Amino acid sequence: MAKVKKINKKTLLLFKKVVGILKPPEQMSVAEWADKNRKLSQESSAEPGQWVTDRAPYQRGIMDAAGDSEVETVVIMSSSQVGKTEIINNVIGYYIEHDPAPMMLVMPTVDLAKTWSKKRFSPMLRDTPVLRDKISESKSRDSDNTILEKGFPGGYIAIVGANSPVGLSSRPIRVLLADEVDRFPASAGIEGDPLALAEKRTKTFWNKKKIFVSTPTVKNVSRIEKEYENSSKEKWCLPCPVCGKYQPLEWSRLDFKTELMSCRYCRQNFSEFDWKTQKGKWIAENEEEKKVRGFHLNALASPWENWGAIIAEFLKAKKGGKETLQTFINTYLGETWELEQGESNDEEGLLKRLERFDAEVPDKALILTAGVDVQDDRFEIEVVGWGIDHESYGIQYATIYGNLDKTEIWSQLDEFLMKTYSYADGRKAKIMCICVDSGGHFTQEVYKFCKPKQHRRIYAIKGKGGVGIPYVGKPSKNNREKTPLFILGVDAGKEKLYSRLKITTEGAGYCHFSNEKWRNYDKDYFKGLCSEKRMIKMHKGKPKIEWIKKSGVRNEPLDLRNYATAAIEILNPNFEMLSRYKLDGEIYENKPKKKKGRRQLSKGV
Repeated sequence: MAKVKKINKKTLLLFKKVVGILKPPEQMSVAEWADKNRKLSQESSAEPGQWVTDRAPYQRGIMDAAGDSEVETVVIMSSSQVGKTEIINNVIGYYIEHDPAPMMLVMPTVDLAKTWSKKRFSPMLRDTPVLRDKISESKSRDSDNTILEKGFPGGYIAIVGANSPVGLSSRPIRVLLADEVDRFPASAGIEGDPLALAEKRTKTFWNKKKIFVSTPTVKNVSRIEKEYENSSKEKWCLPCPVCGKYQPLEWSRLDFKTELMSCRYCRQNFSEFDWKTQKGKWIAENEEEKKVRGFHLNALASPWENWGAIIAEFLKAKKGGKETLQTFINTYLGETWELEQGESNDEEGLLKRLERFDAEVPDKALILTAGVDVQDDRFEIEVVGWGIDHESYGIQYATIYGNLDKTEIWSQLDEFLMKTYSYADGRKAKIMCICVDSGGHFTQEVYKFCKPKQHRRIYAIKGKGGVGIPYVGKPSKNNREKTPLFILGVDAGKEKLYSRLKITTEGAGYCHFSNEKWRNYDKDYFKGLCSEKRMIKMHKGKPKIEWIKKSGVRNEPLDLRNYATAAIEILNPNFEMLSRYKLDGEIYENKPKKKKGRRQLSKGV
């Protein structure tokens, strides 16, 4: 009898385990899961500890849509600093612990994917107890758990770069998360649109979930804008403290002097505190759309941004020209920038503002760089001076003709690049960083020229067009001569330059040109500098930004200014230090009597 009771007890324990395994998961939204389980890590959060959704209440509706079985696609078009990354992290944590599934997170590049895995995902797994035991530490020999792929009971998460066609193919996924989709390349190798490739992986799941997140870029080109326009189009709205009518926080209603925002209905003004302490809600423009929910959010609603600081950033961006203003519109207001079709610069206007410098190098030009364009029968060179806030000075444009198969012309180039230029007080300035184009017919010759001159910061570069390519990439030595080669995102450089050329007030970003004949800043130079225009063209049914060269005009001046600008980005000088000492080798304006350690005059290479 005792034996039967013992067997029954064991059977009962077995049945309890089986029931526990088969028990359906507790009904819980993503926000509820995060409030109960998520811990923010010290390394990745200014407010480490327990997650509290009410800290930024607009996040609740977004997260809950990501866990709603009736919603297939969630689109988040927003500014920076509103918690987008933590929303993604919470969604991933929810599915790992509460509703396991095969998942994929797509970042713009493989490098960014690795950084997110190491700096964001691993600390979250470590500090959130319910996730800690689901995924073990990364081991190189464990195929289920590497930096870019993590396995857990019931599923896995693949972390890939949009520039990697291999990572985007050959695996079924139920939950797709795509971060910063406007920074994705137009094609993953030769495979086509990376977002479309990733979406194909969800086809076999009836309960698929797709979450697209990004700060927008250019109107009619932005991928996140297109997705948002085809969604429920929801905006975070707060009630007026007096009339109670709901409305979004809009930049156009904010008074810069008083930092008060008016109500769009009763016209009364209220402070940031008055608005943000109201209880908000998401209001859809397209209420009939239930399957694709889209959310738009700007920094005015963020608890981590204050209106005074945002206004100050706007005024600073406005002074910097269109380039910095576009960045503000995208990253603070979460809106697209409207590009003027055929936007270009006016060479006649630039010719009219020629001036006379007081010396070979104006006093405000603290450091010199140069760009070298290698043609079949000549070198074209531009030397540019740089001041605080990238105010620039055209020092000299020169051409050296000759046979590039002969060593003599390369020696002439080397001699030119060793030139010094004088300030008004007699001090000398050397060219401190030089970019030499290697993309023509003399690639190996450029490598051989640059390699022994690395100590002089003479670097080979190669231009690469396309949206999303960083202006100055990391140098590679993957060439026959093993010399550093920098890949330049020339489209990003042209945008930067054209934005600065439009600045008409001396100061940050302004471009100075001299009318002295020996410098060669003439009509032909300015035609070349303004030789391209930015257009939106359709490729395979999709809009794409392209730089189109004007017919019959040479574009070497544009390329050279691009290279000289890249050189200052590579060097990344400490302008504040330079403005105090005006360095030329060991010559200072106010030379100290005794050196006390090394001064950091360059923050770059």
